[in-house]
Amino acid sequence: MSELTTLDGKRVLLFGKWDLSEVKVRDRSLEPYICLKPVLVPHTEGRHAKARFLKAKVPIVERLINQLMRPGRNAGKKFLATNIVKRAFELVELKTGQNPVQVLVWAIENASPREEVTRVIYGGILYYVSVDVSPQRRVDLALRFICEGARLAAFNNPKPIEECLADEIVAAAYGDPSSYALRRKEEIERIALSAR
Repeated sequence: MSELTTLDGKRVLLFGKWDLSEVKVRDRSLEPYICLKPVLVPHTEGRHAKARFLKAKVPIVERLINQLMRPGRNAGKKFLATNIVKRAFELVELKTGQNPVQVLVWAIENASPREEVTRVIYGGILYYVSVDVSPQRRVDLALRFICEGARLAAFNNPKPIEECLADEIVAAAYGDPSSYALRRKEEIERIALSAR
């Protein structure tokens, strides 16, 4: 019996609906850090927190859920965040007709900055230097920007966060300039370009 099937011989589908085996990562540098292991419910119970860089083995959908649990209204409420992502994925599927996990992977690839700045102090003078971003940090930043954009769009707005998250994922995946995540990426890369 392979790891892709359950005890009754059926395929393991995310939330019982979406097949992760058909999802492809176009960016070769991000491939080792976007985990697409088939799971029914993305919940590893913090096993990755014990070792450095182990978060690369956490399913990418769970990392999105964990980013939604930021300090504020959703802090620590994983079940609520899981339901938000599940409903957002249903909306993404309705809007695009694609597998929502594939659309999420495209959004991460498009929203991840390739270059940023770091502070260097030399002789008592502080200046900024442009540096390349590691692939794992690129994934982290992309997920953070997507969730930040959804949270800001839903704040003081009658539109629920599920719709805002779905809109942000679709906008980032298809390169829409209204996407918060893409605007943040371009801002970071523009600052890095001026610091070269």
